[in-house]
Amino acid sequence: MNLCIDVGNSQFHGVVYDGDEHVMQLRKESSKRSSRDEVGLFLVNVLREKGVDPKAIERIGISCVVPDEVHSLRNACRIYFGIEPLFLEAGIKTKLKIKTRNPLEVGADRIANAIAVGELYPDRNVIVVDFGTAITLDAVTSQRGYLGGSICAGLGIAMEALGSKTAKLPYVEIMRTDKALGRSTIECIQGGIYHGYYGLIKELISRLKKEAFSDDDCLVIGTGGFSQLYRNSGLFTEIVPDLVLRGVNVVLALNPQEQAILS
Repeated sequence: MNLCIDVGNSQFHGVVYDGDEHVMQLRKESSKRSSRDEVGLFLVNVLREKGVDPKAIERIGISCVVPDEVHSLRNACRIYFGIEPLFLEAGIKTKLKIKTRNPLEVGADRIANAIAVGELYPDRNVIVVDFGTAITLDAVTSQRGYLGGSICAGLGIAMEALGSKTAKLPYVEIMRTDKALGRSTIECIQGGIYHGYYGLIKELISRLKKEAFSDDDCLVIGTGGFSQLYRNSGLFTEIVPDLVLRGVNVVLALNPQEQAILS
């Protein structure tokens, strides 16, 4: 079995795959730097609690956008699993043609998303919308060309900015709402964030379709935690919650020689 890990700015998310089958998942906050023992014990204990023997893990793949976590992650995998992890980074096989000005600056999560849609939707143009701490939109051609995209602040950042940078506006739950016309401060904030971001994402998708694909047909795939808020909103063709991790699992298959069990 493969353990695939996605370390973002806010969330540490992992999935165990048996081939392509989703066996179980785990999640924790990643807002502070963790030691190798904190990471290793967390992984081992959660696997056991969910009925997966840590010794059954044969390979570990990692997408990490937090450089300070790489050392702890690598050593946790070595010490607690006896496995050299494969990080999604420059030099590994991806099957992508990265066509940005500087391929080395593209985030591992964005590359993983592009790899995954290339496998899930072969021969289709795709725009990926990933609702993380930042919202990223990426254009991937039917020939697996990664063209780039857009980045903007995520819904959580917007909520935190309103709560921390204003004197009277409270922190509120980010949720779907049918109305932009709020009749309380809380309703006003919730409507502003939900419908404001709906309009922002809709406009960015429209522009990317035109600029990347000349308005040719393309799929729009949503992923990330807040993507569920916009289910059935008309923004997406489909929502795939674990898209980054599916991409990491594909990378493990493409790079069998990059990882070894440590003796």
